[in-house]
Amino acid sequence: MGPRLTFWFELASTYSYLSAMRIDALAEAAGVEVDWRPVPLGPIFALQGWKTSPFNIYAAKGAYMWRDMERICAARELPFQRPAPFPQNSIRAARVALAALETPQGPEFVRALYSAQFAYGADIALPEVIVTALEEVGLPALLMEAAGSPMYKERLKDNSAEAVSLGLFGAPSFTVGTEVFWGDDRLEDALDWAKVNV
Repeated sequence: MGPRLTFWFELASTYSYLSAMRIDALAEAAGVEVDWRPVPLGPIFALQGWKTSPFNIYAAKGAYMWRDMERICAARELPFQRPAPFPQNSIRAARVALAALETPQGPEFVRALYSAQFAYGADIALPEVIVTALEEVGLPALLMEAAGSPMYKERLKDNSAEAVSLGLFGAPSFTVGTEVFWGDDRLEDALDWAKVNV
């Protein structure tokens, strides 16, 4: 079994957008397999006493993040638009992502959701936005219905519980075993760690 890395992403997260758009190419070059794991940050933030994103709570932090996203996206030639509202309600989309990730098109679907939100300003809480993303990558709209089942609801809760047990506090995060790397700027470090800690 080769090196593996788990990619913990929140679909409403700006910096997770950055990682989702580049992780596959970097991982392939490094010879590392990636496990994609959606995780809602709401419950994790609640444990820290926050009712919303820290980028909304702390104005200076939020202003920095938006400008940082503009710079990084321009440098990487990624389209970027501030979505409204922020953060978006990503729970339904995350459940559909769980179902989609059982197919080869799963990562592509996740990227389609990120593009809808951060490239075009669409609201990923809306069913029609999710269905459009499914159709874009050749997945059936019926996945929306399947993802509403108790199984996927429990699996998403399990993801949150596991993330907390690993000590995750934000997204994107990358884990190799119990080793945690946080932030898009630590993706390369996480891949390097995975290569030598199989």
